[in-house]
Amino acid sequence: MTTAAQAPSEIYVDADACPVKDEVARVATRHGLVTHFVANAWMRLPEGDLFKRVVVPEGPDVADDWIAERAGARDVVITSDIPLASRCVPKGASVLNHNGKPFNANNIGMTLATRNLMAQLRETGVATTYNASFTKQDRSRFLEALETAVQAIKRRA
Repeated sequence: MTTAAQAPSEIYVDADACPVKDEVARVATRHGLVTHFVANAWMRLPEGDLFKRVVVPEGPDVADDWIAERAGARDVVITSDIPLASRCVPKGASVLNHNGKPFNANNIGMTLATRNLMAQLRETGVATTYNASFTKQDRSRFLEALETAVQAIKRRA
């Protein structure tokens, strides 16, 4: 019988609007990690036995719920969704934004609070924000961060 501590690591990707699917596939292939691409619509994904397409019903947080229910301490979660990250970090998952920024116990509380404050300011019209464009440096940082996270999990095993 395999225990949770012995279970192989997996990668969970919040795939809607994720710009680094190919990079995730490259690292997953190199390390032989099953990768779940979770979205609420069918999308073209890398081919291979390691890659699982998970299409969840439409609705608020359905994809997030699917990921949060399954991700654990030996897994990696790729998301730019801060509330999803805040659900996975306490479970011990390595959580990365698509620009390579890690979400962890040291920063998730402040990151979530800032996100909530900015949402409130936008709703009242006090602030407007925009998403910065995704750059080659972001892609490179992401690849390095994902490789580092996978290596750290392997060392802990």
